[in-house]
Amino acid sequence: MNFTLSEEHEALRDVARNFLAKEVNLSKLLVPGATVEQSGYDQLWPKIVELGWPGIVVPERFGGLGMTYIDLAMIIGEMGRSLAAAPLFGTLAGAWAIEKAGDELQKTELLGAVASGKLKLALAVSNSDGTIAGPNSDAVALPASDDYVLTGGRSFVVDAQAADKIVVMAKVGKDDKFFVVDRNANGVLVEVVEWRDSTRQVCSVRFDSARCKLLNGSDSSTWSWVKNRLYLLLAAESAAGTERALTDAVAYAKERVAFGRPIGSFQAIKHQLAEVAGISECATAGVHYAAWALTEGSERADLACAMAQSYASEAYRDATYRNIQVFGAIGFTWEMPNHLYYKRARANAELIGAPRHQREEIVQLIESDVGQLAA
Repeated sequence: MNFTLSEEHEALRDVARNFLAKEVNLSKLLVPGATVEQSGYDQLWPKIVELGWPGIVVPERFGGLGMTYIDLAMIIGEMGRSLAAAPLFGTLAGAWAIEKAGDELQKTELLGAVASGKLKLALAVSNSDGTIAGPNSDAVALPASDDYVLTGGRSFVVDAQAADKIVVMAKVGKDDKFFVVDRNANGVLVEVVEWRDSTRQVCSVRFDSARCKLLNGSDSSTWSWVKNRLYLLLAAESAAGTERALTDAVAYAKERVAFGRPIGSFQAIKHQLAEVAGISECATAGVHYAAWALTEGSERADLACAMAQSYASEAYRDATYRNIQVFGAIGFTWEMPNHLYYKRARANAELIGAPRHQREEIVQLIESDVGQLAA
């Protein structure tokens, strides 16, 4: 394993960075009450489709590009760095659930449409208290003739309002199964919530006997498989956002003058920036390792993804907080984008479980490995 990016990966990252620098304008979000739609959420999607990003990790046999998770991390990192608002997160999340839980016919039909940009998805797995899976569930599926019907609801669903179909994890008896429901089907009610991060569309979804299709390959491993990839998405966003927070703070520290000298020359500021530089490097390394582990099908992928998300989300939160401290009073104002990055950092650290939850997973995985070695 080599942590140095190849020329191809650097080129992919640079193309994504240059594209998003031209297309993303955060100025409309720098007012109280701004919504994600004001950031160009709908306008950016067709251009992303032209670049083929929805199909980047969809297998080639289903019409995708079949690229690696390292490639994906390059693109998602730049989405996070620029706070680009588009329904890519939800579409990738839903596509992974279909890839893991769908049968061959379902994957051919749905993943081909995702790869071509004709189908936008969302993944609904969270309960109203933020928990996922476990013995209790807000969503239940009941058999109805040849299909199922969904009742209950799901919370914190990214990109549900923009989606054409929603992939839902629901209880069938004691088991968690995955289903696909049309966004505009009878009995499906989607409401955009007031989310702290105005660069991401987050919704609640309610089901009132809504007809749905079972993904026929659903089993107990589906959620764990999908969760690892969601951890990578969030960690890649967070690591790149950490680097962006550091870059902006360093640039400002060189320009802002106090007591006749740039504030970056003061030891207190130097120490802050040096610490952020250290955690930024570690967060990036963790993301690259997790992306490599998923690409290679490593037995350590579960551990790598949980570690990447736990560390990168806390690094991002710390970096954006320190960024505002370096900027001083102006960093607290609506007119500056600093608060947008801080809000994204806080949201990324909670969206599919707080860092402490990933650390609990890490402990369990390590204990399992130790137990196997002892046996």
